[in-house]
Amino acid sequence: MFIVLDTNVLVSALWSQGSKPSAIVSATLAGRFKLCYDYRLLEEYRSVLSRPKFKFDKWQVDWLLEELTLSGISVIANPLPDVRFTDESDRKFYEVAKFCNATLVTGNIKHYPEDKCISTVADFYNSYFAT
Repeated sequence: MFIVLDTNVLVSALWSQGSKPSAIVSATLAGRFKLCYDYRLLEEYRSVLSRPKFKFDKWQVDWLLEELTLSGISVIANPLPDVRFTDESDRKFYEVAKFCNATLVTGNIKHYPEDKCISTVADFYNSYFAT
């Protein structure tokens, strides 16, 4: 199954070991899900995860991004100019998800258009981890 992870999922995963975002990222690293990304997503991941306010160690950020890129799929997504966003910085995640026919997992679904490919962390977790 292909997924796209919003940056807030990675922040939450690093911040809170044992959380739902952490379980999703761990399962992705273990090969249960295949991460789709492009250079824009990687740039945002690195930029946000490196912010001093999060206090993540550089090695931690480097390791996570390296592992995600090694196990994931790099794409060049088609632009979707006709879709409206309140925050244009979220467009790239949606474009990659649509290009890969992937589920976009986010902690803030309000930032995205209504689309069945978009899932909250809780809904995604409940669908794939809850017994």
